[in-house]
Amino acid sequence: MSSRLTITEQFQRNTVALISLAIAVTSLGYNTWRNEASEHNRNQRVISIEILLMLSELQQVILDRRYGKEEDGKSSLRRGWVIALTIRDISMIATGALPDSADRLFEVWQRDSGSLGSSDDAKNRIESALEEIRRDTHDVLRSLD
Repeated sequence: MSSRLTITEQFQRNTVALISLAIAVTSLGYNTWRNEASEHNRNQRVISIEILLMLSELQQVILDRRYGKEEDGKSSLRRGWVIALTIRDISMIATGALPDSADRLFEVWQRDSGSLGSSDDAKNRIESALEEIRRDTHDVLRSLD
């Protein structure tokens, strides 16, 4: 009688070990995927909340510039530039249409912020771009699981 086992016999003897190995590899793969998905969702939430906060600050700048609530209009304009640039920069790591709408907001701000205190059209264009990025930010938040 030969001491060598056939493949079938080896499989039968080691069935529990093979099943355990398959479960371990599957569990490791799922856990890694879930951790990556959770980290992505966390990052998108933080980015979205930061953008929403900055949008409210920019809205305040718009209102201050338009309705003359501050004496030095140049400081609010500088603050607006900083906010618009920051929104554009941090939106680059966001998903969906958010980076594109942030670029559009920056372009509109670049074109119309100088006449914000004197032109209703400039105010309306900037606020329209603001609402677009706000909608896109809400869409990103809704898409997270």
